[in-house]
Amino acid sequence: MSKFYEKVAYRDVEEDVKSQKSVDKWIFRLLLIVIGFVPLIVMAKVIEVQSPLVTNVDILQSGEKGDLFTYYKSLIVIIITILAGLMLLAKILFMNGEIRKTKINYAIGAFAVAIVISTIFSPNISIALHGLYNRSDGAISWLCYLALFFIAMNIDYPKKALNCILYSLYPFVIINLFIVTMNFYDNDLLQKVAVKKLVMLFLPEGAELSDGSVLVGTLNQWNYMSGMFAIMTVMFLTATVLEKNIGRAIGHLVVAVMSIAVMLMSISTSGFITVCIMMIVVLFVAIKSEKKAQSFAMIAVFLVASAPVFHVLASKDARVWTESVGFVIKSNPYLKEEPVSATSINTDVKFDWMTKAYATEKFELPVLPERAVGAGTGRVYIWGKGFELVKDRPFFGYGLDTFMYNFPHYNIDARASIFDENTIIDKPHSMYVGWLYGTGIIGFLCGIIILIISLCSPLKIAIKSNNSMIWILGIAWGAYLVQALFNDSLPGTSATLWVMAGILLATTLNKNNIAQQ
Repeated sequence: MSKFYEKVAYRDVEEDVKSQKSVDKWIFRLLLIVIGFVPLIVMAKVIEVQSPLVTNVDILQSGEKGDLFTYYKSLIVIIITILAGLMLLAKILFMNGEIRKTKINYAIGAFAVAIVISTIFSPNISIALHGLYNRSDGAISWLCYLALFFIAMNIDYPKKALNCILYSLYPFVIINLFIVTMNFYDNDLLQKVAVKKLVMLFLPEGAELSDGSVLVGTLNQWNYMSGMFAIMTVMFLTATVLEKNIGRAIGHLVVAVMSIAVMLMSISTSGFITVCIMMIVVLFVAIKSEKKAQSFAMIAVFLVASAPVFHVLASKDARVWTESVGFVIKSNPYLKEEPVSATSINTDVKFDWMTKAYATEKFELPVLPERAVGAGTGRVYIWGKGFELVKDRPFFGYGLDTFMYNFPHYNIDARASIFDENTIIDKPHSMYVGWLYGTGIIGFLCGIIILIISLCSPLKIAIKSNNSMIWILGIAWGAYLVQALFNDSLPGTSATLWVMAGILLATTLNKNNIAQQ
């Protein structure tokens, strides 16, 4: 009888292992959708916005507003989070699955609690819950990012997982290269009837895209495009450096060159700075690689191939130089100086009577700040005002993605930093400032602890084992965190990278995977 029970127990364990592997495969497939497909979604949606302010400023008013880039991305992320979460729960409850024990679990839980509390106590609770209508980066989205990060940490991956991740991003790079190139050469795809019909597929009858709408890529705006494709550049370049198969290495190299082309055409300095910083790590990886000669040769080919791309693009638009190399070298050889007409009038000439007024008593009119764009294209000014807001609600914050409704607009000193005091600031232009403003000091510290652990643990293992998957995903994650200094979070960027970070941690914590690679 005892032998019978031993056989049954053995079969149960074997069955559990098979079931766990099956569930892990399905969860991994869902995660690949988040990585490769979600960033591609561009579908118009009409949203009913209930503004917390009574104002005559259109952007701050209630009413029906349109979104092109984030609503459906966010919706798919929510659906996949629920499905993957249920699968992981079933694995734990019915298949004898386990949660990996690590200190980062406590930080994830604490950050999630901080997000929930900040939302409950937010002065704009509905906005804090869902996020702005055209960003969808509120509490729900961030709880999904954390959940996907946690789920990805707690499954096992096949040996070819890295190739699956990289190949799933090929369409993202290729499609965006086509879109941004068309836009760069003044041939916006959103003006094409077929593309317009596809984008408007789910709009109610009678709804139209607003005048001036353009398709810069599958992400919202140039800054996001620049930051995301800086990540793609260094990730695929690292894959090129570490790939032993020459055919795959060349494929990754081509995609890396495509990615830097998209980054350059995005006309934003954030991506260039990110690439420059992360190239130091890529060079270190090349030094550590087994085939050093091939690794450095691939880096050299990448630089040589990127040079003519840069020249062609800068010749078309001098801002390509200004927003990249121009960050270091101010003189722009691609900028054509236009001759000044002899009959031109200097409008900056000021006479004494223009700044003074006379009545029964003489007094001087106040001198307005000169119009200019401040440090970080106005970011330093925005961050300063954001820090002032935090002083009023240091512990709970204002709720994520509510910046537009609490920022002090129409300050006269804005003239010297963002050129126009009438500009409405809708976001903090930094993920970290957004955390601090949105969740308060405690939530911010919890988020930073997650980032420190997620970087330090993989780095130690990568240096020790020289694991390709850890290096490639780690550099992508590091690039995301660097560009986040200057850019905000979005479902199309954050969902993808938090999933990749979860896979990075899973590989780091799974000693069997490290031994196999």
